[in-house]
Amino acid sequence: MPGPITFDEVPPDASAMIESMRAHGYTLWTALADLIDNSITAESRHIWIDARWDSTSPWISVTDDGQGMSEKTLVNAMRLGSQNPIQQRHATDLGRFGLGLKTASFSQARRLTVLTRRCKKRTDIRRWDLDHLARPDVRGWQLLRSLHQDSEAHADRLDFYDLTHGTQVLLEVLDRLTGAQSQAPSESQQVDHFLEQIERVRVHISMVFHRFLSKSEERLEITLNDRRVAPWDPFLERHSATQVEPESSHPGGLPVTFKGFVLPHADKFGDDTKAHKRAGGPAGWNAQQGFYLYRADRLIIAGDWLQLKWQKEEHFKLARIKLDIPNSMDLDWQIDVKKSTASPPPVLRPWLKGLASKLRDRAVAVYRHRGEYRQKGQVETPPERPWRQVRNGNEYRYQIFRGHPLLAPLIRSLSTTKRQELETLLKLIEETVPVETIWIEKSENAEGATPPFANMPDTQLRKIIEMCHAVMMKDTGKTAGEAWETLLESGTFQTGPAHAIIAQLRTETS
Repeated sequence: MPGPITFDEVPPDASAMIESMRAHGYTLWTALADLIDNSITAESRHIWIDARWDSTSPWISVTDDGQGMSEKTLVNAMRLGSQNPIQQRHATDLGRFGLGLKTASFSQARRLTVLTRRCKKRTDIRRWDLDHLARPDVRGWQLLRSLHQDSEAHADRLDFYDLTHGTQVLLEVLDRLTGAQSQAPSESQQVDHFLEQIERVRVHISMVFHRFLSKSEERLEITLNDRRVAPWDPFLERHSATQVEPESSHPGGLPVTFKGFVLPHADKFGDDTKAHKRAGGPAGWNAQQGFYLYRADRLIIAGDWLQLKWQKEEHFKLARIKLDIPNSMDLDWQIDVKKSTASPPPVLRPWLKGLASKLRDRAVAVYRHRGEYRQKGQVETPPERPWRQVRNGNEYRYQIFRGHPLLAPLIRSLSTTKRQELETLLKLIEETVPVETIWIEKSENAEGATPPFANMPDTQLRKIIEMCHAVMMKDTGKTAGEAWETLLESGTFQTGPAHAIIAQLRTETS
């Protein structure tokens, strides 16, 4: 018979444990998103985020009109590890580890106070205070039952928003947000940093919770400093030039769905540069390409190729993919406490890579041909352009297309000697195209590249168009109207100003 089991109880030191938990790598925006998750799980319809600067005690509050908690539920919610991550949960539960409220809050603040009510008559309060736990006369995990004296002015949001039920999470002593005293930032620097961080919170929330904010029924409303947060749609589903792939389910029956989108080329935004920039997303067009992983409608990953050995490159920037998984697959996808990283399980990788490869090819086609390719695999013949890519295996170069409808007539009109001279000049241009420099500059400053003829005065562009029109009529025998149509379809004059000038000239000459 084995002897009795002997052991030592080794509870962690409360202050040391919580101080260590502060290094989970949250940013302010990912921390507040974690708090919003709790509000959504509590079936809230309104969430108010108040972030107020005070030179002596800045504070942030997240208040919701959700179900609220009983005192017993509140105490358990404040417990570290209040939920076993392997337990089955409701499909709409956005939590997992029972740590989000605490780790998210401690990452930014040294004082966490939660006030909750299920009816107007009673409000329960619990507080974690890291400075209290650090006192030499304090032992154990003392969860305080009252407000700090400095918190009373801010712990009023349930009454401020006239809520009969709901919860307020109050973060104070924001040492991670305002900067350590040893760094000695000036107050103006601290204020600027604070405001910048709050604006990043707004952008992050508009992206992560855009499905909840966009629902036609039971829509969620989030207000940040008295301004409603508008949703950001990563897929531009309402844009007429967005190409949408039919949704695909995993052939093996796993609860994963794939839906691909090729976003519009920049030309399809016309002169609306603000709309194009907003469509690019918080990090810009290049950074936002790839997979968008949703778990229970909440965005987990926003633009990533999910370790499929692909790099983010300029010519794939129009490819975005929507992936949906249930919260029951958290462990399979290795979703972390912050809900900001994930890795697809091996069984899904071939399927994801096969579908994504096809979408990437389509995105490249739209990128190179300025959006002429159409959805559902239907490809129109791209317009003839002056430049063509010539491939030989993995090698490629760029060549001026001699058969272009504007260049071919000029070549035919020249004498043999002049034709040879022009050919020599064209080859010199082709052999010295700075391809590497173009790609580097494009990847580093994609938005800085100007479209063809963008900086050319209209009078000069008009003369070029008139000359091309005259050459085409003379060489091909086309009528004036037919020549205008050919110019429009040639792919050479795809900019807004060029189209407008051609339309005007066609009206003048008809």
